[in-house]
Amino acid sequence: MAAPSIDPIFIMHGARAAVEGGMLHIEEQVRALELAVEKNTGLAFDLARTLVESTCKTIITERGSVFDKEDDLPKLFKTVSLCVPFLPVALSADAGARKSLQQTLNGLNTALQGICELRNAFGFASHGSEGPRPVMEGIQALLVAQAADAIIGFLYRVHRQDRSLPKQAQLQYEDNPDFNEWLDEQCESIHILSLPPYRPSDVLFNVDQEAYRDLLSDYKVDDEDEKPPDNANQIGGAA
Repeated sequence: MAAPSIDPIFIMHGARAAVEGGMLHIEEQVRALELAVEKNTGLAFDLARTLVESTCKTIITERGSVFDKEDDLPKLFKTVSLCVPFLPVALSADAGARKSLQQTLNGLNTALQGICELRNAFGFASHGSEGPRPVMEGIQALLVAQAADAIIGFLYRVHRQDRSLPKQAQLQYEDNPDFNEWLDEQCESIHILSLPPYRPSDVLFNVDQEAYRDLLSDYKVDDEDEKPPDNANQIGGAA
């Protein structure tokens, strides 16, 4: 007689936290995925992708940004990463912290690619094939569901945490005049027809704040590295 399973029932803790926080429209999908991990592995792959997509679209909408209805999951995740500052404000200029977090985010993006590819190949509603093929088992469905849950939980929490911060704590263009001036010196002004030229720093800040943050972080690190010799020269000259 086969031994009874001792595995616990799968619970999506990150996704359920998002539901409790207000994302009620994904609750049925969460429950369905929890059941599908054991009972319908193909459907689990479909639901894992759908849940992450729903979360990304909700966050993008709540933050006043936009997405195209044809955007795939990696594109939606990229949009979220541009409108949600993943680092705490106190570390936004820390180049080392940003580099380490970016490596982790690259890992999440790779996981999303895997979820999409597994869904396309083994999902219940995946593209048709020319004949019967092996199916994934519950352990693989559990991996995909856990990966989706971790991503959903992280995105939702950082989204809510950032929205609760005081407005003055957010990145402001006017707070970095030296960096803005330096960046403008490195690039040519942007001309559009007969309109007045646009400052490169202003355009970058409004179009891609994530890139603006990265360059600002590198600028501050370089600036700090140059200060000791300058101070030493000033002291030596005054002596």
